Amino acid sequence: MTHVEDKIERIRPQEFHETVGLEDWRVLGEGACAYFRTGSFTVGARFVQEISELTGLGGGHPDIDLRNEGVTVRLITVTDDYYGLTERHVELARQISAVARKLGILAEPSAVQTVQVTIDALVGPEVVAFWRALLGYQDRAGSPEDLIDPHRRGAPFYFQQMDAPRAQRNRVHVDVWVPYDHAEARIAAAIAAGGRLVSDAYAPSHWVLADPEGNEACVGAAGWTGPEPSRP
Repeated sequence: MTHVEDKIERIRPQEFHETVGLEDWRVLGEGACAYFRTGSFTVGARFVQEISELTGLGGGHPDIDLRNEGVTVRLITVTDDYYGLTERHVELARQISAVARKLGILAEPSAVQTVQVTIDALVGPEVVAFWRALLGYQDRAGSPEDLIDPHRRGAPFYFQQMDAPRAQRNRVHVDVWVPYDHAEARIAAAIAAGGRLVSDAYAPSHWVLADPEGNEACVGAAGWTGPEPSRP
């Protein structure tokens, strides 16, 4: 269900995925993302130009990463009190996909991901203040535990509260957000490469893995649809 708060019509990841016409897109940790393989910088630049000419963008222009081989587009609302998807992104995603089809550009939903750095902290506010100053980041709307790059280029940082010191376990780990329908394949690949499953207690939201030396990482999936995932 969507709900209205401060005149922003928010939409949840699962609802976004279940909306017809958004098959090119996947919701990750930082909004809805799509990757379009253009095959050349020239075609990609033309694609970006046509996106810029879409009507109804208002102040909600997408974040676009143009590379020689393809274009990544991210849709997210960043305000003083909200960080996430809105219903406006549904129509914008459809329009961008329509432009891609017109230009003969194919989307690759499996090619998108976002990465977040998570730090376990006993004195959260003090730790957050240090990293905010060091990185030049800012607080994410509505959260005292998240920092984001104001230019939306660097990986976000999340600070997880600890209740007591924890020995023999890393306190900094990486969260990898992947498309919900590719999470199992990514986990299987990591395990086949020498990793192990630490916990699937929170699946299908996220899984905890570890490398051969015990360093942990999480695989996150937003807006899972369909049957429950298998347990590796």
